[in-house]
Amino acid sequence: MNHDHGMAAPPLSMNGTSGMHYGKKMMMMHMTFFWGKDAEILFSGWSGRRLGGGMYALALIFIFFLAFLVEWISHSRLIKPGGANNVWAGVVQSLLHTVRVGLAYLVMLAVMSFNGGVFLMAISGHMLGFLLFGSRVFKRNMDILSSEKTSDLPPMSC
Repeated sequence: MNHDHGMAAPPLSMNGTSGMHYGKKMMMMHMTFFWGKDAEILFSGWSGRRLGGGMYALALIFIFFLAFLVEWISHSRLIKPGGANNVWAGVVQSLLHTVRVGLAYLVMLAVMSFNGGVFLMAISGHMLGFLLFGSRVFKRNMDILSSEKTSDLPPMSC
């Protein structure tokens, strides 16, 4: 019994890419990590082929900033404790959660470009963000020993 509904997987080439036809345009997808500025990251306009290395560098900085921002949001205290309006605090907390998840998905999609530079910048952004906002490096001893909540949002989990 054939369960693929007439759809066959595109064949892999020798360099680990897979091609898909969209009309008359051939789109290449990498299935292994690669190095180079000729990558489409998040948007088709962010391609190093047409615009050179400047757009690739901008994309790397953008991915670093997104990953850094995810860590900042994950460890921030933006909602004042003991507020009288729990509904408003819940709405703000839900909005923060939505923004954090959306940014994390953008970082994930960028990493799925399989570009080594993008991968390293995403990890570097998460590392620096956690170092500054989540680790014990910049916390006072009283903050570490305190059992109170350290952020508005629960930890991210899959």
